[in-house]
Amino acid sequence: MPSEDILLDVQHLTKSFVADTSFFGKPTSFVQAVDDVSFQIKRGEAFGLVGESGCGKSTIGKMLVGLLSPTSGSIKFEGRELTNMGKKERQSLCTDIQLIFQDPYASLNPRMTIGNIIAEPIRTNNILPADKVDARVDELLELVGLPHTMRNRYPHEFSGGQRQRVGIARALAVNPKLIVCDEPVSALDVSVQAQVLNLLDDLKEQMGLTYLFIAHGLNVVKHVSDRVGVMYLGRLMEITEKNELYHNPLCPYTQALLSAIPSVDPKMRRRRIILEGDVPSPIDPPAGCRFCSRCFAKVGGCDVSAPELREVTPGHWCACHRYDNVMPEGVVAEATKIQEISAQPAYGHGEKTVPGAMGPNGLGK
Repeated sequence: MPSEDILLDVQHLTKSFVADTSFFGKPTSFVQAVDDVSFQIKRGEAFGLVGESGCGKSTIGKMLVGLLSPTSGSIKFEGRELTNMGKKERQSLCTDIQLIFQDPYASLNPRMTIGNIIAEPIRTNNILPADKVDARVDELLELVGLPHTMRNRYPHEFSGGQRQRVGIARALAVNPKLIVCDEPVSALDVSVQAQVLNLLDDLKEQMGLTYLFIAHGLNVVKHVSDRVGVMYLGRLMEITEKNELYHNPLCPYTQALLSAIPSVDPKMRRRRIILEGDVPSPIDPPAGCRFCSRCFAKVGGCDVSAPELREVTPGHWCACHRYDNVMPEGVVAEATKIQEISAQPAYGHGEKTVPGAMGPNGLGK
């Protein structure tokens, strides 16, 4: 894509945490939370990042907003390198990149009214004159679907969905260019998830927002995102447009995730791909493909060399060795089956059904 259209450019991003140290304090083992991740987000786009717990997606979000420092790699925002910025320079970008937290209750100060919570970033960053802050708070509350008369209430007086709306209003208060949505609906009741997702989708259209939307479930990501990246054990396995991903998944891990999406049609019978074994430890990940120990379509060499994320078809990137080889007949049939069952319409604004929650292993409950 043209460089002027790119808002965020992440290249070879890596983050390791010290897992153990020697008697003298020297690190002896590391947790590879994020390993050589690259992607781009253009202006006005919603980029979904999906994967099971512990795959590194939230770590990426925290590095983008400056809560964590990367071990190596590059993060460019509007062409400016963020990884080598000083503290003062980074603070100047706080208004451009905002974060919506996963837990709407823990992220709000219980001793402040929601009016003060939303007004605080406006006053701190001198966004508006003091006499116009209250009017802006009222406007933001109405924008996220809350009456302005609630501005003097405290967070404990709201439901989970309402508190998340307050978190969204706080993120919008400084007119950001990029919003990192870190699993914004995973802590909410299933009946409320669609309302918050619809709100985020509407705000994107109205205000031209750019999202990095992090979530567990492909069904949730599909409703909000324009493109989707699938992560597994710290690495990106596949990136493409959402419709292409759901109709033509190339990575076996993506196919397994799609097979686990609950169907809203009781008459539909789908064939699940059950992955064997456990997720490898991020302290000692496989030398080759991260998914090779659980993959149903692995070929020779998967456990030796790590596949590169390459463009298999225009706009469709995949990190998998199997497309350089002939797939077994059973795998072809399985992949075809998954494409058939995954071609379902996403739930829309007028539908009551909400996507089912993913289990802790990312393959459904």
